[in-house]
Amino acid sequence: MTHVVCQPCYDCKYTDCVVVCPVECFWQDDMMLYIDPIDCIDCEACVPECPVEAIFAEANVPAEWQSWTAVNAQKAGELKGQDPAHCTEKQDAKEGPQCKKA
Repeated sequence: MTHVVCQPCYDCKYTDCVVVCPVECFWQDDMMLYIDPIDCIDCEACVPECPVEAIFAEANVPAEWQSWTAVNAQKAGELKGQDPAHCTEKQDAKEGPQCKKA
């Protein structure tokens, strides 16, 4: 099983979660973060760190955000190996116009 970054992270990118990830499975583009399902070890360390409550265990992703499971897998795969797409350190928050803080 893996964890999934969902809609609340879109245009509201905080990186508090990446700092606690023991396997560095987070990838990013301009809009949000993604978890690589291949590398995620389901440790749940990232979940309480997300200030917008965007990270869920795959089995607990709310129905309206189920599509984000495939999006995370696809985007992480596309971004893997690209710099600076691999996100392992805290960065300045991105609070775009579509950001809705929890």
